[in-house]
This record gives sequence, C-alpha cells and structure tokens, in this order.
Amino acid sequence: MERDTPYAGLDPDLILDAVAEAGFEPDGRMLALGSYENRVYQVGIEGAPALVVKFYRPGRWSDAAIAEEHAFALELATAELPVVAPLLIEGRSLFALDGFRYSLYPRQGGREPELESKQNLEWMGRLLARIHGVGSRATFTQRGRIDVQTFLRDPSREVLDSTLLPTHLHSRYRKLVDGLAQRIDRRFADCAPLRQIRLHGDCHRGNVLWTDAGPHFVDLDDARMGPAVQDLWMLAPSAQALDSVLEGYAEFRDFDHGELALIEPLRIMRQVHWAGWVARRWSDPAFPRAFAQVGEPRWWEEHCSDLAEALNRLD
Repeated sequence: MERDTPYAGLDPDLILDAVAEAGFEPDGRMLALGSYENRVYQVGIEGAPALVVKFYRPGRWSDAAIAEEHAFALELATAELPVVAPLLIEGRSLFALDGFRYSLYPRQGGREPELESKQNLEWMGRLLARIHGVGSRATFTQRGRIDVQTFLRDPSREVLDSTLLPTHLHSRYRKLVDGLAQRIDRRFADCAPLRQIRLHGDCHRGNVLWTDAGPHFVDLDDARMGPAVQDLWMLAPSAQALDSVLEGYAEFRDFDHGELALIEPLRIMRQVHWAGWVARRWSDPAFPRAFAQVGEPRWWEEHCSDLAEALNRLD
C-alpha cells in the first residue's frame, strides 16, 4: 500500500518540520507547486525569502543518483550558468525525515519562455552549449542513459502489465513497440559512435523560466547521460526554430549534426515513455485525477494510431 500511495504520510506538519530540521523557521505559509513524480512546496520563512522544498518519490532514485543530480546542478551554478541548484547546508544538500528524502532550493520565479523569436532561441542555444560544456567534463555513473531500453522497451512492459491497456489492443500495441524498438535500435547504430554527455534530460519549456534578466533552468530530476540533441529538440517546435537554437549553440560548442537523425526516434521514445510512466504511477491518486483520459479505451486507440504513424515515418 505504501508503494501505491507513497505520499500518504506527507502532511503539512511533516513538510514544515522538514524545513525546520534543515535549520529554517517556517512561518506557516505553504503552497503546493505543480509536480507529479515528486512533491514540491513553496514554504514561507520567518524574516527571509520563501524556499522551495522538494520531496523525492520513494524508491525512484538512490541516494547516490540524487547526489549526482545535486553535484551537477551545483557545478553548473558554480560555472555561473542560470540553473536553480539545491541549497548546501553544512555541506549537505539531501536530507531525510520520517522516511522522506528532500532538498531545499531558493525560490526563483519567472514566466513561460517566449520561444517564437529568433533572438530568444539563439539565447537558449548559447546557454545549452555552455551547459553541455560543463556536462562533458565528467560522467554520471548512477543515473543511467537515454536509450531504447530505458525509454521504450521498459515503459512498454509497464503498459502491457497494467490494467489500462484494453485487452483487444494488447497484440497490436506489442507489435508496434517491437517494430519501433528494432528500427530505433538501427537508427542509433547508424549514428554511432555517439558522444554521451551529462544532460538536463527533460529540457522542455516547462522547465525553463524567463525573467527580465533572461532564462533559467529548473528541475534536473531527469538528468541522464545521452546525446546533446536530447536537450535541443523539445525547445524547438519547427525546423526553423531548431536552426536558430543551433546557431546560438555553435557560438560556444560544436554540434554533431549527425545527431539530428535521432530527433524522430527521441520523440517517439518520449511518447512511449510517458504512457509507461502514467501506467506505472496509476495507483498514485494524483495520476487518475490529472490524466483521467488515459483511463479511457479511446485514448489507447489513439495512442496506438500515433505509434503506427511513427512507424511509417521511420520507414
């Protein structure tokens, strides 16, 4: 039951106690921020700016993997890159209370980025090139890679093992994901050798906040090893936009244009991974509320149609 509802014991008192345990004095104000995988809250502090406290989903990452995430974020911040890094308190960034692991961050607001202008896209490209420059200095050993096994085969098994996928679609779904996996394996092989670097990993516009001073990046929870293009394609809604991002990128770092052949496979892998993620978390009460459409057979029929179209595009 605890695995199904891992946050059942995370009540307001525990949240405030956790912040106090880290050495701060909460003033009682608390605001839940949008997050499904973890739980994130803005907490008011007596006589000081509010902080953000992030409670990690139990069982997802090991302590060592979280330490790699924090070290990468702090390394980027030290390099004067606009990344929101965890607070170091007496040399520690990861804390625990009553079975919950958590970290604290400065509150840094902002608005959704406007990525329609060439200037802003080039700006993002320059920042990502600098992030990748830092990311290429070392490797993750605990956080895994962006690969076909992790982002397609494993999540497709979560779907097949769940009660969400209608029985009459099992055979079709299995055949589609098997075909996609084979073709994407070949596409990755054709691009070998791929340079693997430490990435943000989930670099969509929702993880970028813009202020008058420019953009800053949040949420390195999905940081992994992978090809540089993974951090580029989600920020560029069109080929023209991607050209602008790459133009800015080239000012600070060389880009292997052979990686562009991976954009379609990475997009497909993200689709399958998202469906598997929701299937895996369906017993968490937050997921049926947020993604009610996934509980309907029609959604899975459309998902299978999308995968069939993706298969045709790869062919």
